[in-house]
Amino acid sequence: MWVKLAGAALVLAAGAGFGFAKARSYRRRPQQIRSMIQALQRLETEIVYGSTPLPEAFRTLSRQSGEPFCGIFRQAAERLSEPKDDTLSTIWGEAVQGGWRRSSMKPAEMQIVLRLGQTLGLSDRTDQAKHLRLSVLQLQAEETNAAEEQKRYEAMWRSLGVLVGALIVILMY
Repeated sequence: MWVKLAGAALVLAAGAGFGFAKARSYRRRPQQIRSMIQALQRLETEIVYGSTPLPEAFRTLSRQSGEPFCGIFRQAAERLSEPKDDTLSTIWGEAVQGGWRRSSMKPAEMQIVLRLGQTLGLSDRTDQAKHLRLSVLQLQAEETNAAEEQKRYEAMWRSLGVLVGALIVILMY
């Protein structure tokens, strides 16, 4: 009897845990998009007003940004400092794809950031600022969508996790 009760509690807790984890990803996504927007705005400041070279600007951003983005900027800065023949676009793409797995953001946001990497370092400061502002505007639109999805799905996933766990417990007995 106690074993069945303990098993039922574990199944219920697992279902609830899954639901709460899924809800947490919906809650973190708008926050992470905002963090990336702030990082890109700081990058624009470093490039336009500070005339900072990209490796140094990325290093500064890696210290100022939180997870998961500090790793992206750190990796890009380290790779740019190495004497290799890789292009900035390649280095940026590898850094973004490597760090993106730790985020709650979706492929749409990743594509915006990857496209930005194709233009960084190729033109003068004012042109780079335009590309950075465009990326910020696109991310702001994604942030609006993410906030709407959070409102729509966060509570649903929490409830659904508990309910599925309860359903499995009922079906087991």
